[in-house]
Amino acid sequence: MADKQAHTPLPEQVDIAVIGGGAVGLAAAIALSRQGWDVALVGPPAGRRDGRTVALMEGSLRILDDLGVWSALAPIASPLATLTIIDDTGGLFRAPPVSFHAGELGLDAFGQNIEVASLTEALSDAADRRPGLTRVDALATRVSLGADGGEVTLATGGTLRASLLVGAEGRESLVRDAAGIDARRWSYPQTALTAILAHDRPHHDASTEFHTRQGPFTLVPMQENRSSLVWLVEPARAEQLAALDDEDFAAVVERQAQSMLGRMRVDGPRGAVPMSGLSVSRFTGERCAVIGEAAHVFPPIGAQGLNLGFRDVAALAKATGPVGSDPGAAARLASFDRARRLDVATRTAAVDALNRSLLAGFLPVDMARGLGLMALLAIGPLRRFAMRQGLGLNA
Repeated sequence: MADKQAHTPLPEQVDIAVIGGGAVGLAAAIALSRQGWDVALVGPPAGRRDGRTVALMEGSLRILDDLGVWSALAPIASPLATLTIIDDTGGLFRAPPVSFHAGELGLDAFGQNIEVASLTEALSDAADRRPGLTRVDALATRVSLGADGGEVTLATGGTLRASLLVGAEGRESLVRDAAGIDARRWSYPQTALTAILAHDRPHHDASTEFHTRQGPFTLVPMQENRSSLVWLVEPARAEQLAALDDEDFAAVVERQAQSMLGRMRVDGPRGAVPMSGLSVSRFTGERCAVIGEAAHVFPPIGAQGLNLGFRDVAALAKATGPVGSDPGAAARLASFDRARRLDVATRTAAVDALNRSLLAGFLPVDMARGLGLMALLAIGPLRRFAMRQGLGLNA
């Protein structure tokens, strides 16, 4: 990207400026430029590898394939053929384990698990090669919006104008703030620990989510006998676990996983992220739209977060349409807002409710959650409906 940037002067005006260099921002910039719009992507490349992976569900894989990115990622991704939920809350009412098999939907896998850093690198390479897409390797420091378009002030001193600004710069979004879009924030008494682990036994392409009283403990398959971990625990417990050396940490994870994968060892970086949530009152403002974590944040349960962001991208590309008129026209933005409201609201509410039900410790709540899992186990059409909804496919 550096060579391209050195020979590409900063444009004064583009059709669309996407703010944010993460996976969602990159995907949006590529998708919009593929429709013929003159696009600028503003923001430095994403940071270092931190052990986080993402389970890209079928809907996201189709989007990435449409963007011409998936072929580069497929060789290093790992299929998720089975998803299993195990109630490990220790409550009086516990449902039996529930497994979802991709074959029930006629699929080889629900999706593919891959390191977030690898995904971002592939998207970045595709953006560098994309005609009509200018990379601006600088932070945005100020955003202003008006009837004719928006303006972005860069940390390097220049400015950029666009008919449409897309905020994909995360939960502290300049675009969202400039548009006066209300954001409701909340926090959870949890920290998510992440790691990559090797283990003695094969995972058989199965992702397992233990529901514990402090939150989900999830192992997602990676290539060979490796899995990625996302473990939500109380902050004090997270500090204790983070202080362990790799050998002791792996031993604790093995016990928490009930030794289902045998002996474990840390095989990649470890991380810790405090859990919080964010939702917006609307997804658009004058000459702008917000996507990804600028629009929605919730705990990593059910692999919904980044997959939801990619659906934002698909909806925005559909709303703006191909070149031919104004990409920031009010009617186009209204169409995008309508398209995202129900999907985001229902998934945010579902993840929040499930997470809080694990923390509650009340028998009626445990019973409701357990009965829901038992219904999914026993009723095939309901289970298949739930699977399609989780994948972002039409039910």
